[in-house]
Amino acid sequence: MTQTKEEIITNFKTHDKDTGSCDVQIALLSERINHLTGHLRDHKKDAHSRRGLIHLANRRRKLLDYLKRTDLNKYNEIIKRLNLRR
Repeated sequence: MTQTKEEIITNFKTHDKDTGSCDVQIALLSERINHLTGHLRDHKKDAHSRRGLIHLANRRRKLLDYLKRTDLNKYNEIIKRLNLRR
């Protein structure tokens, strides 16, 4: 992975003890999705990892939808910071 879990948490946390807010969860899922995408480029027939990737992408999508419903400004900010298409 390009960034460690601790680095991602420190970049996206909203307060000192924050490890599970939507922002942090979306950032961690995005990093895992990027890692799995690279893995699947090399191993095209790895169906088990592809299924996991779809699961992670769906979970991130649900969190993004929740964030969009509750706090549109934070949603737009996280989309920009993670360079996600929306």
